[in-house]
Amino acid sequence: MTTVRRTRRWRGVVAVALFACAIGLLVQDATVLLLGAVGAGYAAYPWLSSPPSVELAVERSVEPTDPAAGDEVSVTVRVRNVGSETLSDVRLVDGVPPMLTVCSGTPRHAAVLRPGGTTEFTYAVRAEHGRHQFDPTTVLARDVTGATEVETTVHAETAVACAASVPEVPLRRQTRHGTGTVPTDEGGSGTEFHQTREYRTGDPLSRIDWKRRAKTGELTTVEFREERLASVVLCLDARAPAYRAAGDEEPNAVACGREGLSQLLTALADTRNPVGLAAVGRESCWLPPGSGDDHLARARRRVGSHPAFSTLPPSPETDWETDGQLRQLRRRLSPGTQVVLFSPLADEAMTAFALELEGAGTAVTVVVPDVTTTATRGGQLAAIERTERIRRLRSAGVRVVDWSPSDPLGPELLRAQEGLA
Repeated sequence: MTTVRRTRRWRGVVAVALFACAIGLLVQDATVLLLGAVGAGYAAYPWLSSPPSVELAVERSVEPTDPAAGDEVSVTVRVRNVGSETLSDVRLVDGVPPMLTVCSGTPRHAAVLRPGGTTEFTYAVRAEHGRHQFDPTTVLARDVTGATEVETTVHAETAVACAASVPEVPLRRQTRHGTGTVPTDEGGSGTEFHQTREYRTGDPLSRIDWKRRAKTGELTTVEFREERLASVVLCLDARAPAYRAAGDEEPNAVACGREGLSQLLTALADTRNPVGLAAVGRESCWLPPGSGDDHLARARRRVGSHPAFSTLPPSPETDWETDGQLRQLRRRLSPGTQVVLFSPLADEAMTAFALELEGAGTAVTVVVPDVTTTATRGGQLAAIERTERIRRLRSAGVRVVDWSPSDPLGPELLRAQEGLA
């Protein structure tokens, strides 16, 4: 998104020039009148110039590429002017992942870029568990007079991957036909023993229980627990109430949820299960379930660049219409698809949405980042409301993962599976 706006840099000059012209006319002094006219000419010039044309390409590299948690990761950003116009005042702010902290240098930079010119800057972040995708680089360019500025963003797909904390995603037992990774309660081909049954004509010889045949003379067939595909949609609650944080310097729940979603996306990519994306917030985002390297790359681009996944909190007066987005999402979910919802449960809307899906036969898992605080009365009340909403969801059969973002997500998923499979 590109925004063009006027600055107030020349506003004082306009006032002084007009005042000088008025004095010159009043006292009939040609010198004062001339000075006022010259000042007015300078003040009018910026209004006659056009905004700068911003055409930039951003490349970002990280070193090391496979850090351990706590390591310092060097980030180098190269920006090239691919347009035909000299940019006399370019200011850059790199999109540091919200869950990572800058430990040296600064992600801010300023430069003058001629056509084909390049500028480069470096800073370092502290690695944390998971896959952390960079946000787009924010660019602010002003014309030579400083009266007009253009704000835009430039995307360069980059991530810091640190010891994936979700080696396997424990999905609910809502499946579709096709061999996959989710165990079912049906017998057939597989790897885990399910039961024995009476031999039927045509059963494979490899599945006959020959030991029992030798002992009792009976012909029985061994059945294994079948594993089938699970179609999964990872959904992020990015509505205005979800941008809640424990403190001014702490990441908000949308940032935490986005990082958790990215971890599950990476883990599910190693399986044959089709996975899709959805987000509710600034805009509706939908990517139907799919699999393969191309689909994974497309999903990661959506998470890194789609406005619905933005971690920047909205202004206080923001009022997004998200009820229609939720209705549209319900219609898009096909039978047999399960939903993993990332939400702080900051209000009743997402609790009701999860209960409605579960009641309609869609298996729902809700990952609830804990961004509450007990330092204030309001924070204490929010924590109580959050606990009550979690209790109601669990009572209705919804699997809930009560997740502290400072802890790895994988163990919390496994604990939730043991508590409510």
